[in-house]
Amino acid sequence: MSKAKGPKVEVPEELAAELEEAGTGAPEEQRPGAGPDGDAEAATGPRDEGAAAAPAEGEEPEQTPPEEPPLEVQLEDTKDRYLRLAAEFENYKRRTLKERQDLYNYATENLIKELLPTVDNLERALEHARQTEEGGDVDKFLEGVELTYRSLMQVLEKSGVQVVEGQDSPFDPQVQEAIRQIPREGCAPGTVVEIYQRGYLLKDRLLRPALVAVSSRHEEDSE
Repeated sequence: MSKAKGPKVEVPEELAAELEEAGTGAPEEQRPGAGPDGDAEAATGPRDEGAAAAPAEGEEPEQTPPEEPPLEVQLEDTKDRYLRLAAEFENYKRRTLKERQDLYNYATENLIKELLPTVDNLERALEHARQTEEGGDVDKFLEGVELTYRSLMQVLEKSGVQVVEGQDSPFDPQVQEAIRQIPREGCAPGTVVEIYQRGYLLKDRLLRPALVAVSSRHEEDSE
């Protein structure tokens, strides 16, 4: 039951001061920090320690990392991977070596296939020459040899082989080798006048130089 309220009484300032000194203190509604129902703790309510630790909305709870396997298991796994890698490397070495050997052994396979018809033509020409009586049918024999020579040169040219030309041209030491000097009237000194053996190039690489004779200064010119 609520207390009956009487008329409001004004307390003189001297009496209020004496009441404070006597320990009565200020009314509860004037105490700082006091709520309408009592002390400050009642106003704010008890603190919930579990609420502060709860994750915010939308955040995933922290997950503990998985435990690492023992060192013995890690060592066995590393050893297994090493053995597999070593085996793969050995297989790669054997495969590479075989490819290199095949390339070395069969690099000229296509060229030899192209030369086989020329060999057949030479065999036919020789067989025909043996069956021909002495002094007869020489023109046909020469014609067969010439056709064989042309087919052979076509195969070489198809493979990138070029003949070193140089007749009646200035001597070129890069692709020619002079083995003789011949006085030749009307030729400038150092001119190729005879070719004893033809030279050949494989694209831009010299296979063998041409053996030639070059003209020297004529005796009359030297006088």
